[in-house]
Amino acid sequence: MLVVLGALACFHAQAQQVPVAPPAETTAAPEATLPTDQDAQLPAGQDNVTTLGEVRAIKPEDDEPLDLYRFKNPVQAAPNRFSKNWSEPPTPEQVGMSGGYLMMGIGYGLMKAGQGLNKLTGGPDQIQSAIARPPPELTEQERQRAAEYCAINGCTAPER
Repeated sequence: MLVVLGALACFHAQAQQVPVAPPAETTAAPEATLPTDQDAQLPAGQDNVTTLGEVRAIKPEDDEPLDLYRFKNPVQAAPNRFSKNWSEPPTPEQVGMSGGYLMMGIGYGLMKAGQGLNKLTGGPDQIQSAIARPPPELTEQERQRAAEYCAINGCTAPER
């Protein structure tokens, strides 16, 4: 769309340019002839016509086509406690690309069967939250060796 508009603007700007021939300096009386395109004079105020530069169309970075009339929601809701469990339903395009509703149903059923089997056997969840371990504690002997090493090599022992 932008390429077509740019080409039309460029063509329109070039079409407005009318070549102007320099006036001939003759002393003889001019003969009566028909006016040609070269003899045409520009209308007043249009003697400095500027043309547009080269227009280049840039392809959008994402594969989604640019829709100038789409609704842009001015409100951006912050994620909340329900955002983690909510997922948008698939679009018809996504359904078609993933094998159709039947294949999606089979995949969903297999996923739920796997979760039920995991629960029956008492296995851990497939997705587990991270648990941070406490920092390592040094034994008294390890602390003494670290203090001796720092005394010899000149490092400072951390304050406790």
